[in-house]
Amino acid sequence: MRRFRYVHATAALAALVLALTGCGRAEEAGSVAPLPDVVGSWSVESLTTGGRTLHAPEAADVELGHDKATGNYGCNGFTAEVVHDGTSSLTVTPGATTAMACEDQAFETEFAKLFKGRLTIDRGPDRLTLKTADGSTIAMTPKPPVADAPLTATEWIVDATVNGDTVASLPQDAAGKARFTITDGTAGGTLGCNRFSARATVDGSTLAFGPITSTRMACEGDAGAVERALTDLFGSGPLTWKIQERTLTLVAPDGNGLTAKAASAVE
Repeated sequence: MRRFRYVHATAALAALVLALTGCGRAEEAGSVAPLPDVVGSWSVESLTTGGRTLHAPEAADVELGHDKATGNYGCNGFTAEVVHDGTSSLTVTPGATTAMACEDQAFETEFAKLFKGRLTIDRGPDRLTLKTADGSTIAMTPKPPVADAPLTATEWIVDATVNGDTVASLPQDAAGKARFTITDGTAGGTLGCNRFSARATVDGSTLAFGPITSTRMACEGDAGAVERALTDLFGSGPLTWKIQERTLTLVAPDGNGLTAKAASAVE
């Protein structure tokens, strides 16, 4: 009987030790910072492909959702369908993209080549790496949230025209010349050549310009063509507006419109 009681006590003690050890391990596991979710906003840092590393332009990013992705190749925006295979891989099917002329076209081209098909996922505490079948990689870091610029009291610099799903950057001779600001129910600025002013009425997601008053300089070339396009757009009736971070999009019911960037303090 004594031996039986001795063995029972030893077994109980061993069970207690195991329970305490398991509890400690659970606490240790709980103290480890969780890896970031793949779904979210990512800044692209670099690409590795063909034995070389390409560093990303500042604008290159990816917004990964549960079934789609949007982003910027560095200059042109894109959309894609995404299918997640647990946490180990995802499959990307490219969708629409804009068609603006870009300075770093080489990076854009490579990024578009890599961000498609089945990509394996390697996650770290502050990095997400997507790897293609041939070992090329897209290295990304979590993108800090950026507040949308306000529609009013912001100087908007027109950088592209919109025609349906096509976005075309302004000609070089006209780039940066068309600017406008909406303040206290009025809009004013330059259409690319002449200065203008007009009433501006915001109603939910629409923006309507009243009759435009402008100076009367003769405007030729690309600047004149941009001015005529903007004059027609502003006078076409209510425009749908949308702001994503520092980009404003204005679109008329016929699909024509513009995109504009919020000016920085030095512009």
